[in-house]
Amino acid sequence: MSTIKIGDSAPDFTCPKSGGGEVSLQDYHGKFLIVYFYPRDDTPGCTKEAISFTEHKAAFTALGAEILGVSKDSISKHNKFIAKHELDIPLASDESGVMIEAYGSWVEKNMYGKKYMGIDRSTFLISPDGTLLEIWRKVRVKNHVETVLAALESHKP
Repeated sequence: MSTIKIGDSAPDFTCPKSGGGEVSLQDYHGKFLIVYFYPRDDTPGCTKEAISFTEHKAAFTALGAEILGVSKDSISKHNKFIAKHELDIPLASDESGVMIEAYGSWVEKNMYGKKYMGIDRSTFLISPDGTLLEIWRKVRVKNHVETVLAALESHKP
């Protein structure tokens, strides 16, 4: 598991994205980037989180930030999820898990005494030069997007 920390360079990535094409870290050079990892499209917590990021997108854009959601779901699932909930943020598909592991978000989980590997709901605030400014692990969805927005505001020059 990766042990990236605040102040490190964000791990590079290239993944297919919703709507077609690919998305890479370099695409966001010169802008703030919020990357959030979530377990699965169309589950209650993941849906709430995606809708909340969509509802706050204008505020993030006004501060010079882009948002990217990432899970192991296929592009086909992402596109259906976006259409169903009228989401206005791109979603990247990391079916191989390479990006998820690079960010340390592939972790052992425990549910009802059963251990398994899964995606840790986590969010990363990356500076315009690619440095990790903030890391949130084991995210609780309620008020999380507001917390990320406040952190972004605190990093604006």
